[in-house]
Amino acid sequence: MDLLSGQPYWFYKNGILDSFPALREDIHTDVAIMGGGITGALLAWTLTEAGIPVVVIEKRHIALGSTSGSTALLQYEIDTPLTELIELVGKKNAVRSYQLCVEAIYKIQKIVKLLDKDVHFSLKDSLYYASKKNDLPDLKKEYQERKNQGINVAWWEQDELRSHFPALKKSGAILSHDAAQLDPYKMTHALLNACVLKGAKVYDTVKVEVINHHKKGVTLHLDNGSQINAGKLIIASGYESQDYIAKKVTRLHSTYAIVSKPIMQDKPLWYKNALLWESARPYLYLRTTEDNRVLIGGKDETFQSAGKRDRLLHSKSKQLAAAAMKMFPVLPFVTDYEWCGTFAETEDGLPFIGGIKEHPNTYFALGFGGNGILFSVIAADIIRDAIIGKKNPDASIFCFERV
Repeated sequence: MDLLSGQPYWFYKNGILDSFPALREDIHTDVAIMGGGITGALLAWTLTEAGIPVVVIEKRHIALGSTSGSTALLQYEIDTPLTELIELVGKKNAVRSYQLCVEAIYKIQKIVKLLDKDVHFSLKDSLYYASKKNDLPDLKKEYQERKNQGINVAWWEQDELRSHFPALKKSGAILSHDAAQLDPYKMTHALLNACVLKGAKVYDTVKVEVINHHKKGVTLHLDNGSQINAGKLIIASGYESQDYIAKKVTRLHSTYAIVSKPIMQDKPLWYKNALLWESARPYLYLRTTEDNRVLIGGKDETFQSAGKRDRLLHSKSKQLAAAAMKMFPVLPFVTDYEWCGTFAETEDGLPFIGGIKEHPNTYFALGFGGNGILFSVIAADIIRDAIIGKKNPDASIFCFERV
């Protein structure tokens, strides 16, 4: 099934950045990574930095799956609010999950500096506003819990909110000072190129047909007749990874996004060009791009089929454009690109990271939800530690056994 339809902005903006070969022979490696998107790239980077030989394989072209449709808002906020997550998984694990996401933002910042590539990474503020007046008590409770746990937040009353966003007639908001954004397509290519320079192998347009698990490792049988023999396998192919897991751990949704034409003004489009999102579920979210475009996404639907998802694209795009113009009536918003995709979420909003008994020598990095890139950073650390035999104190938070 196609993961995306329409005009995913990052590919249209960047075009073909790098070419990677198709694998035409049998090879051996310590670790094979299935998935050439941002998750697979972050795993490859982390393992390569640890001196572990890796081979990355992708059935599409690199970064042309869900990564090219990612809106890449890097927010520590998990789709499940902290107050709700505490009820689901306990205070210790909930708080630690949020703290790990904060840390992941700055880990990405460090990686970007080491890459020395322009992937349009920038730190941002993030504004989480009450969609309805009835949402205000829960939002204030959420603010207080985050503040109590040492997260860098401020509370904006209605007057403060309207002074910065006059058309946003909302009752209150949480302003977070730990957030960021980037170009996920460029970031994926930059990561994998850096890995190749250090000895990693990357192959695309090659599909795994059969996976054989055995005591000494894993053998991948490819569609062209070649094989990869690996000591360990990491499956980082997004919601398609569910195909390799007997127990259903995800719910699928269709999501929609548009990007405006560049808006010609020297000043920020709104307050500090902060990331914006709301308390409603499903929620709208907005960010800017480095060339002064507005990116807005949301209007999610429960996934039924790629055909139905795609048929809604034009009407959903109109709804998103109307929402953007209502929030910022002074901006000359004209839609330039529109796309839709399928994404997965979990019951508690947390990713699934680690192994399962039915697939020995195999790890899963399933960073579902609205901040999958940050979950991928966490997954890379946990899986690296598992491979080198180091105990990671956070692994149990995201393991499959938690459900």
